[in-house]
Parts: sequence; C-alpha cells; structure tokens
Amino acid sequence: MVACASQGDSMNDVRPVDLATRYTAAWCSHDASRVAAFYAESGSLAINDGAPALGRQAVETAVQGFMTAYPDLIVRFDRLEPRDGRVLYHWTFIGTNTGPGGTGNRVRISGYEDWKIGPDGLIAESKGHYDAQDWDRQLKNR
Repeated sequence: MVACASQGDSMNDVRPVDLATRYTAAWCSHDASRVAAFYAESGSLAINDGAPALGRQAVETAVQGFMTAYPDLIVRFDRLEPRDGRVLYHWTFIGTNTGPGGTGNRVRISGYEDWKIGPDGLIAESKGHYDAQDWDRQLKNR
C-alpha cells in the first residue's frame, strides 16, 4: 500500500504501478491540476456510472470538488488488478468534510478506478466506483 509518496510527475514511464504511485501522490498534493495531468487531453472520469467529466479541464474541475470538500484528504494506493487490457486501481480515500457546507464528518472508504491507458501512457478513460450509500452514511452519522 502506498499513501502520499511523491515519485515525480513524469508520464514517460507507462508501467501501471509507477503510474498509480505517481497518481496517488498527485491526489495527496491537493493540486487538482497535478491529478488532471495524468489524463489524456480528451480523457474522461466517470464516478459510479454518472455522467463523465470529459477532457482534462473537466477532470481537473471534478477532482477540485473533492479537494475543496475534503481539504485534508489522503488517498492510499491499495493495489492494481490487470483486467482485459485495462487496469483496476484500488484506493482508499480518507478525509474530513470541512469544505463549504461540510458536515465536519470524516469519511474512509475504499473503491477503485477502472483505467484504460492510452498509448501515450496517460489515462484515456477512468470509471470510478465506490459504495455511495456507505459514503453518505459516514457523512451523516458521525
């Protein structure tokens, strides 16, 4: 498991474990543009089968939403799972909802992103999944 370890931001090495380690560090940097830099210019991020954020700028906006709502967020890289030409990036998200309108409650939830990595070594498509009911319960019941 890797949490918030910085390994640089070069996208030239496309080994999935290196990508995942650097991606995790980008989340932990609290700089949404660093996370978005891991996506192809036309890349996408969808969460729990919702409408995708299309394009790097939209991904950055979506990521910034989490960073604003959870200013102390930590993302842990739990493991990778290759699957049918894709990679499942399993993570644990920990943070306190103290952003604007926040509940002040702490959330700890695990999930994964189903990545399609492009030939340039960037994320072309990410489909994120986590237990939204558990997330909501943690926000309301602490």
